[in-house]
Amino acid sequence: MNKDEVPQDKKIIHGEDNSIVKMLYVTDKDGRYGTTQYTGWDAENLALTQAWEDIDEKIETTRQQVLQGELSPIAYYMQKNLMDLPTLAGYVGFWKFRVKKHLQPAAFKKLSDTKLARYASVFNISVDELKHFRLPA
Repeated sequence: MNKDEVPQDKKIIHGEDNSIVKMLYVTDKDGRYGTTQYTGWDAENLALTQAWEDIDEKIETTRQQVLQGELSPIAYYMQKNLMDLPTLAGYVGFWKFRVKKHLQPAAFKKLSDTKLARYASVFNISVDELKHFRLPA
């Protein structure tokens, strides 16, 4: 791409100012390779917007499942922190099958404060917030 053709389609994505300036390899008018800065382009912004909408939808679905007693609060915070089961298991130091069991409300209620503290630390919340899941709609 020529340097003078680089799009500069800045857009606020997911409620944040997308003022991160990115680098792109380009050719100048003499055909030499170099770099230039750009703030984004429409196709990239659309893809990011759609990705965040999908993530937000999954988080809300999980939140509803926690409120209805189908999943434990660990599931919500795992989703909110963009983690999957192996990632969370690695951070808390439990086997994956244990974390999967802790996603069930009955097993979650039996967890000690020490184990809950490991999860709370990873999610950067208090044990009380984890135990007493209450979020505004």
